[in-house]
Amino acid sequence: MESNEKKARKNLLRKSEEAKGKAIKGYDFNGGINYGNVIESFGSTGFQASHLAKAIEITKKMTAENAFIFFGYTSNMVSSGLREVIRYLVEHKKVNVIVTTAGGIEEDIIKCLGDLVLGDFRASGAELRKKGINRIGNIYASNNRYVDFEEFMQPLLEEIYQEHKKSGEILCGSDLIWKMGEKINNEKSIYYWAWKNKIPVYCPALTDGSLGDNIYFFSFKHDDFKIDIVEDTKRLNNTTIGLKKSGAVILGAGVVKHAILNANMLRNGLDYGVYINTEQEFDGSDAGALPEEAISWGKILPNAESVKVFADATIVFPILVAESFAEE
Repeated sequence: MESNEKKARKNLLRKSEEAKGKAIKGYDFNGGINYGNVIESFGSTGFQASHLAKAIEITKKMTAENAFIFFGYTSNMVSSGLREVIRYLVEHKKVNVIVTTAGGIEEDIIKCLGDLVLGDFRASGAELRKKGINRIGNIYASNNRYVDFEEFMQPLLEEIYQEHKKSGEILCGSDLIWKMGEKINNEKSIYYWAWKNKIPVYCPALTDGSLGDNIYFFSFKHDDFKIDIVEDTKRLNNTTIGLKKSGAVILGAGVVKHAILNANMLRNGLDYGVYINTEQEFDGSDAGALPEEAISWGKILPNAESVKVFADATIVFPILVAESFAEE
C-alpha cells in the first residue's frame, strides 16, 4: 500500500512541461536609475505592468502605420490633470476623432474660467454642500465654476440659435463643441485645438451634466431650440467606412467606449484597440467587457492587436503617451 508521503509527493512534485515565453524579470536598481529602462522592464514584469507595455507597443504600431485613431475618454479624465495630456494630443494632431461625455467638454471650458483644486476622497459631503463645493473623487470644483460656465454658455447658445434660425439648419452637437472651443479662444483648452485643427468631437450623451443643464435652461427661452443627434451619429459612423487601418485608445468606459466600438463595427472592427479602465466584466456590461467580447460583435477584428489595462488612467496614460505619441 502506497504511503501517505508517497501519495503527497506524487501529487505535489509531478513532472511537467516547461512553460515557454519571456522570462519574468523586473528592473534592477543596482544599475542606477534610468526611467526609460524601468518602463521597458514592464514588458517582463507581469500583471498590469506587462499589459501597459503591450498597450504602448500597440499604440506605437497605430502611429507607425498611420492608423486613423479614435480617442475616447470619460469626463473624470478632464477633471483630472490628464486634461493637459489630452490637450497635447489634440494640439499636435496625434488623434483623428474624439468621443467624450458632456462633462469631458464642459470641464475643459470651466478650467479656462477658473481652477479645480486637490481635495480629499474622505471629505464630508454635507460640509462641502454647505460651502457650495462639488467633489469629483479627490478634486474640488467650486460651484462658482458652473455659474461662470452658464455665463459663458447662455450668450453662445443665443448666438448659435439666431444663426441657425436664419439659415433654417438644425445644430449638431459636434458643431456646438467646435463653437465652444472657438469662443473660449484659450490655448489651454482641448476644444480650442479641436476647433483649430478641425478634429471632430462627438458626444453621445450631450445633454448630461452642466452642459445639459444649460441646454435645458435655454429651452425655456426658445422652446424650438433643437440639437440634431442623428447627424452626429451619421458623421461618426461614416468616419469608419473605408479606413485602411483603424485604431482606438479609450480611457474609461460607458457610452464613450461603446460609441467608438459600435461605429467601427460598420467596417467589421478595429485593427488596434487599447482600453484603460478598472471596470469588471462579471455583470455583462460593455463597460467592463474585454476586447475578446468585442471581437464576437465585429467591433474588433479577430486578428487585431488589442489589450485592456486594468489601471487608473491618471497613473498609466501619461506613461503611454510619453512612450508612444510624444516620441514621434
